[in-house]
Amino acid sequence: MSDITRYKIQQIVDNGQIVQISMAEDVQTEPISQKQMILDSVAKKLDPELREQVQPLLEAILQAQPTIKIKSYEQTTISITMPRTRYERMGRPQVGEILEVNIFKSK
Repeated sequence: MSDITRYKIQQIVDNGQIVQISMAEDVQTEPISQKQMILDSVAKKLDPELREQVQPLLEAILQAQPTIKIKSYEQTTISITMPRTRYERMGRPQVGEILEVNIFKSK
């Protein structure tokens, strides 16, 4: 069983013999407003009848708050250390380029 994930190179540290590559998962994050997150969270905690009563009041309170957008997906980051010769055989990828990481799960 394998899983291929795309990672974008964030940083490369090359000391001459060893190369360390730091990468973050290459995903499109979707901004979501803090106001929407609060409304969703409250909706999950309350039963439908109470939610109907509280929702208009909560929306009125949050209307006055500034809309702050945050990222709705936490990216996975990884760091790989390898000999310089292996890095060169990979084609010397640079910061901003995408690498595909194939993860095999053995039994």
